[in-house]
This record gives sequence, structure tokens and C-alpha cells, in this order.
Amino acid sequence: MEIVTTIAPIALALLMLGLGLGLTPADFKRVVDHPKDFFVGFVCQLILLPIIAFALIKILHTPIELALGVMIIAAAPGGITSNVLTKFANGDVALSVSLTAIISLISIISVPFIIFQSVELLNISYSIKDISMVSISLKMFFVVTVPIIIGMIVRKLVPNFIIKRALLVQRVSIALFILVFVAIYVEEWDNIISFIARAGSVTLALNIIMMIVGYYVAKFFTTGIKQRRCISLECGLQNGTLAVFVATQIFEEMVYIVPTAAYALSMMATSIIFVWIVKKNT
Repeated sequence: MEIVTTIAPIALALLMLGLGLGLTPADFKRVVDHPKDFFVGFVCQLILLPIIAFALIKILHTPIELALGVMIIAAAPGGITSNVLTKFANGDVALSVSLTAIISLISIISVPFIIFQSVELLNISYSIKDISMVSISLKMFFVVTVPIIIGMIVRKLVPNFIIKRALLVQRVSIALFILVFVAIYVEEWDNIISFIARAGSVTLALNIIMMIVGYYVAKFFTTGIKQRRCISLECGLQNGTLAVFVATQIFEEMVYIVPTAAYALSMMATSIIFVWIVKKNT
């Protein structure tokens, strides 16, 4: 697991730097201007997603190691990929960016809290490193919060330079996301197929259910079709790189990372299908 352990923190920090480079104070002001849309997305992603994930692993009798891996990806915030696909789906990109940015900042508290609560509820103790919730929060602060702040400062100082290279930053971010998962597949190729076969059903179910839940909750409580598309994608696309980083910080076994790898395949496939359907019916 050495390759993944080495790459994940670097990739995550660069991804968060890319997110920060795309942010302005206006992205946070939108939350104040349109609180209802943001609140619906916030509740769907930060509260409903972990609850539904936990219900699924119980209903499907998911093995303990895989179950906690599912909870790790369910605890993760949305990633930059959701912003890109929201744009392709003609969704509310501003809302997507605001949700990604703010939930990513909150994640240094919410992710460890959800994971450690899951550990207690699932009675897991035998595989956990000697690490506390405070310790993992501090590590996340340095690879999530600090790069976002640096990115925002750089954008403020040299806005024209950054704006002209926004597409390049997005492409690099997506390439890094792919790199982490390629490393997982390369390092654990002998076991990855059987692992994914075991984790695939619960992660695919979670992904599809959350996209549907996000869409219909948004249909009843948000202002329009663009917001529905945005929240559906935000609920279905999680920051897999962050999930990998957290898993490697807490656990030593590769099996805890496998649901993230399985979910990454599921979420990309279902999200692209979602965008295709939306574009076809527009």
C-alpha cells in the first residue's frame, strides 16, 4: 500500500489547491443569497448520504471491513468532478462549487466524526491504528483546508493568470484523481477483482439511490431544474481521493480502500449516464 499512501496526500492537496484557485468570495456569498438551495444540498450530502450508506450495509449484510470502507466514501464531500459534470448537465454550477467548497472545509470535522461513529456502531477495534479523531482532523486540515486557502489567495493576487488557466487546473485535478485509483489497481491487482465483486453491489446501490434521492428531494425543496441536477450529481460524486487519504491514515489493510475504488467506477459510470440522459432530454 506504499504507493497509494505516498500519492494520496499529494494528490489530495493538489486537488484542494485546484478547488481554491477556482473560488472567490462570491461563491460563499451565494450561500447567504440562496440559503434554501444550499441547505437542501448540504442535508442530502452531509446527513442523508451517511445514513443511507449505513442502512444499506446493514440490509445487504456487508462484511465489516467493506462496510467501514463504504462509510468512509459516504463521509467524503463532493469533489471537483461534480462541478465539471454539473456544467455538462446544464446544472447550477455556482451551487455545485459552493457545496463542494464549504462541505470540503467542514469535512475536517465531519469526516472523522462520521467514521469514528461508524467504528463504534460496527464494533470495529482490531484494525485501527493508534490515531484519534483530533489527529486525523489535523492531518486533513493541512491537506484540505490549507491548500484551499492558498489557492484562494493566489487567485486574489493573480486573477487573470489563474482564470486563463482554469481549464488546465481542472484537467490536472481530474488526472490526479485518476492517478490515485490507477495506483490502487496496480498495487493490488491480484486481489482487486474479488474485492470489487464483493464491494460493487453496495457501492453501486448507494450511488444510484443517492442520485435519485438527491434529485427528488431537490425537486420538492429547491428553486428549479438546474438545482435538481446539481444536487443529484453532488450526492453521487464523492471525493474519492480524500476517502483514500483518510482510509490510509486510519487503517493498514488495503481492503478498507476497496469500496472507494469500487465507488469511483460506479459514480463515474452512473454520472456520465445521468448527464447523457439530461442532455438528451434538454
